[in-house]
Amino acid sequence: MTRAVLLLLPAALACLGAAQAPKAPAAKPAPAKAAPARPAAAAGSFDAQNPNAFVALLEAAGAKAQASRREEDSVFIPVTSPLANFSMQFAGCTPQGRGCRAVLLDAALERSPATLAQVNAFNQTSVMCRVYQDKAGLPHVVYSAILFRSMTRDDATTHLQAWQGCLADARDFLKDPVGYLANAA
Repeated sequence: MTRAVLLLLPAALACLGAAQAPKAPAAKPAPAKAAPARPAAAAGSFDAQNPNAFVALLEAAGAKAQASRREEDSVFIPVTSPLANFSMQFAGCTPQGRGCRAVLLDAALERSPATLAQVNAFNQTSVMCRVYQDKAGLPHVVYSAILFRSMTRDDATTHLQAWQGCLADARDFLKDPVGYLANAA
């Protein structure tokens, strides 16, 4: 009988292993951690995707700017400043004129002896700025930026400073296209 019990023991253990073990009481799930709180939109917070944030920056620098019109998903803002008169077009905006995805800054400049070939050469030397001639042959300088929710006031200020650089470079180019291109990297 001992031998029969010993032979049955592995079979019994196998059967016990095959049977489901009793379930332990389910552990209570840990309380869900709240997602990190986003800073509340406090007064004075900066939203680069809102054209009014750029208007406030420009006005703080002495410019005059006010939204003039909306078309589809764009907001157009003329800007008058001691540095230049230019326009800003915010694109990819919500119907309320917020949440804009990009901005294009455009300034018409004085006529120049620059040829289209020289304008193309300027565009090949500039990383951020582009010059084009409109249908009337008037030169324009443009700068564009993609706008992100994470952009800070400092980021937007950097874009406006780059724009100032574009204006200066384009003016220098248009005054003396040959001289400018001879010194361009």
